[in-house]
Amino acid sequence: MWCTAYIHLLNQTDIREASTSLFFRKNCLSIHCAAGKRWAPSSGIDEPIYLQFSSTTACNAWLALLRSYALPEIYGRWFFPTEGGSYRMWRQVDLTVIQGRNLGNSKPFETLHDDDNDSASEPDPIDLDVYCDILLSETLCARTTVKKGIGSPQWHEIFLLSDLPPFESLDIWVWREKKLFKPSILGSVRIALNNFPRGEAIEGWFPVLQNGSIASDIQVGELRLKIRVDEEIILPSSTYHKLLETFNARNFLDWMAEFETKLKLKSLGSQLMAISIANNTAIEQVQEIANREVDGSQSCEGNTILTKIVELCMKWYGKAFLEASVGPVIRRLIAEKVAIEVDPMRTPKGAKEAEKGLDLLIYWCQEFWKQIYSVREECPPEMRRLFCTIRELVEERFSGAFQEKRDLRWQGVSAFCFLRFIVPAILNPHLFHLYPGLPTPPVQRSLTLIAKVIQSLANLNYNVQKEEFMRGVRGFLADSVPAMVDYIVVVSTPVKDTRTGKTPDWHERSNVINALKLRVSSMPILYRESIPTLPHTLDVPRHLALVTSAIIRHSRTYFTEDRPSAEDKDLHEFCARCFEVEEQALLRVSQLAAQLSANQQRRHYSFPYPSTNPIYAHPSASGPSSPSGRSGRPSTAPDAEHSRTRLLPDSPEVQPGGPSSPMTFQPRNKLLHFKSSSTDSIASRFVREAPSLPSVLVSTSSSIDVDDAKRKRGLLRGIWRR
Repeated sequence: MWCTAYIHLLNQTDIREASTSLFFRKNCLSIHCAAGKRWAPSSGIDEPIYLQFSSTTACNAWLALLRSYALPEIYGRWFFPTEGGSYRMWRQVDLTVIQGRNLGNSKPFETLHDDDNDSASEPDPIDLDVYCDILLSETLCARTTVKKGIGSPQWHEIFLLSDLPPFESLDIWVWREKKLFKPSILGSVRIALNNFPRGEAIEGWFPVLQNGSIASDIQVGELRLKIRVDEEIILPSSTYHKLLETFNARNFLDWMAEFETKLKLKSLGSQLMAISIANNTAIEQVQEIANREVDGSQSCEGNTILTKIVELCMKWYGKAFLEASVGPVIRRLIAEKVAIEVDPMRTPKGAKEAEKGLDLLIYWCQEFWKQIYSVREECPPEMRRLFCTIRELVEERFSGAFQEKRDLRWQGVSAFCFLRFIVPAILNPHLFHLYPGLPTPPVQRSLTLIAKVIQSLANLNYNVQKEEFMRGVRGFLADSVPAMVDYIVVVSTPVKDTRTGKTPDWHERSNVINALKLRVSSMPILYRESIPTLPHTLDVPRHLALVTSAIIRHSRTYFTEDRPSAEDKDLHEFCARCFEVEEQALLRVSQLAAQLSANQQRRHYSFPYPSTNPIYAHPSASGPSSPSGRSGRPSTAPDAEHSRTRLLPDSPEVQPGGPSSPMTFQPRNKLLHFKSSSTDSIASRFVREAPSLPSVLVSTSSSIDVDDAKRKRGLLRGIWRR
């Protein structure tokens, strides 16, 4: 089976990373082609095209190259033609499927005040296997693992869906599965994203409703979900110039500390680090902070800014290293359903069964340690530099008592490499994308015991075991300590970066990068900046936009409660720069909204009858029609035809050839559920034509009056949530 996709007709949001949960494979891209944008032997095929690559580097390179041929979501090219437009949009949904309850138990759909039933009236659990499909605007994006539906199935699976097109709804289909039978839909959860709060995590129980008419919905359980929706306006990089200057004036870890302590803002670590990586200053700044904090105290074990950022560095640079270290052996242990128990009190046969468990534990500890040690040379240069700094600082601090505390320099490195990286990955492989979903309780117990032993080995102290039944691993620990010291020496010794050498796919990747550079050089600014920067697919204006938005939301309360003091001078300046960026965004949105309103009025009076001009295509045509009867575009977005006009000199240009009538939407009734912070279970019945809407809803209509002052003040409502 084969097909041809017309990349130049696609939007950049149609080309994005595919969730590993769909195929249990990494480094996959999905290309979403609507009808008319692909050619295949069978015209009925409309599923996305999935491509898998041999490495993350190759996947990122092809992602950037393909997006360079597609159309970015840019608005307002009339006002800033040299920049390519006024602004672009970026969207992301961060979803955690936590657990379910009462799945399969049918009852009439109840209102919120009927949910407070005592536990005695809860129905009996039903024996079934369940899993969930996650759909955005009716397009499958991710899938959970299969769990036993008895009681409360636990998933705790995280799905980060980024670079999304304008979305309307998030649907979670709950499927029931049984051997020898085809899976069937148990029910679904629908969440309206048009009106969902932006920039904050919402957690709660969402009702699972059986498919049927709105008047006769049957609730068949509940899902506990945690959802965060981000939708940001991204301005050209020149708009962030003063903000970036202020940011670069200090160590990004100092900014991070101030944001956490004074603004209570703890979610910007990855954004701040990405900006520093783009500036090629991240490792040097972390080393500078390490020089301040590493003083021989418990700073390596506490939750300081240093420990948090080193964790972030290891996750950023060490993904491939962690996968090579423990990924294969973890998956083998889970696939073989290895159940280890060495506590006589936990085994039905007592001490005899515990002895067999001890032999099994030692075997698997050897397997884990053998794999970890074998890939020590693959430790990334960035991590080696950090570990080297920590080791040298500890040696310097204790130079006078070196013989008494000779192991402290190795323990300082292992406290980061093992305590905060490798051991947590063994305990919770799903959080590090080493295995999809939670293991079964017996296997989880096995991983816990192995993690304890590996941690004891990393501490270089095999004489201290808290549990009596763990004393049997002393022999393994004593034999492995010399190899552990050698491991720490290797990972804390900097070497020349050899990753730019000629790997098997080096020639192909260099051709991709050269082609990308050639295309980018002739693009307008906003088009150029919409393409991620290799090798880490960074987007500095986007990171700055996210920082700006978060600072604005959290700084208003801080500066209204207390008058800024002298020690807050730097923070006050940073916040002022963020507000300057917001003013620029408001100005650009206001200009675009006024022009759109004037254009719509002119078209309305000049062309009262609908036109069937086929020249223009809707930028989100690859997705289904809006299920709620409203446009999925931002409130400030231009008409469909304006967003299709290209500025790329070597791309096919579509010239406007005639008038086009405003888009007409036929409203349809839908049952939508959205978060209510005052209840345990979330459920609300919402009809589009209802004369009065709940206060939680915010209008995102694309028709904006020019002279309406109230609407101008709320132009970013629905896009920017403070």
